[in-house]
Amino acid sequence: MNVSLLFNQIVLMFCLMLVGVLANKLKFFHEQTANDLTNILLYIVSPCLIIKSFETSYSTSRIHTFLMIALGTLILYLIQIFLSTIIFKSVKDYNIRRITKFSSIYSNAGFIGIPLVSSLFGSSGVFYAVVPLAFFNLFNWTHGISMFTASNYEYSIIQRIRKVLFNPNILAIILGMSLFCFSIKIPQLPSQLINYISSVNTPISMLVIGNSLANITLKNCKLTRAIIVSLILRNIIYPLLTLIIMPLLGVSGLALSTIILMMACPVGGIVVLFTLQVHDNVNPAITLMGISTLLSLITIPFIFFISNLFI
Repeated sequence: MNVSLLFNQIVLMFCLMLVGVLANKLKFFHEQTANDLTNILLYIVSPCLIIKSFETSYSTSRIHTFLMIALGTLILYLIQIFLSTIIFKSVKDYNIRRITKFSSIYSNAGFIGIPLVSSLFGSSGVFYAVVPLAFFNLFNWTHGISMFTASNYEYSIIQRIRKVLFNPNILAIILGMSLFCFSIKIPQLPSQLINYISSVNTPISMLVIGNSLANITLKNCKLTRAIIVSLILRNIIYPLLTLIIMPLLGVSGLALSTIILMMACPVGGIVVLFTLQVHDNVNPAITLMGISTLLSLITIPFIFFISNLFI
């Protein structure tokens, strides 16, 4: 993949984030506005983008690659969980420990990865990107949320299963796979409607992220050793691990570039939400999310530069 093209696209997305920052500073972006736009992205725009990606002819080779990506993503998550558990075990502060552990494992693939893949590779890339997105939801709402176990934020097993199965992105994947496997063509009118809705995914996602970055204050950003290690794991080590696992399973070309991009995304903003829900100190989570996002301007192209050298 052309690294300069990737860098230019990331710069463009960061410019959109700056618009979000400016909107926040001008008081155009209120908390309710950000919440509403987030819900629109999660429950309407992203599912439309996923369904659109499956609107292609059935191919046995694509299904095989799809399954190999699923196996590789499962392996990657299990390795990440195992390593992060060991690495952050010695962190004494419980809140810092769970924030850094969670942040090293769970990226912002939905709000940065999917828009970036869509912009660079179109529907063909999103077709493969839905696999890590599905596993993110699976692990996030089972293992991820188990790290935030305050009494006022406990989910039963049934509630967790519902969170996974009835996540709009998971439902969109199931619907999309059905359309793909049975070669069902979406009628022109709803297809055009899906295209219109999915086209706003990138700009709205970047505006929402920019609004979040605008709320970060330097006086609350403290770089502890645990936070630095978490940043290195999330932005560099775990994406590089993807470069080892996926080719061993025969994943290459566009599919490999897509998965590398998804796994190289910065810390997911949901760590801030989970920390707020348990009424703990949210500053370490905000620091991790903000710095990781800013660093991704450099680390994502770096990961792809390394991939071009060895693959």
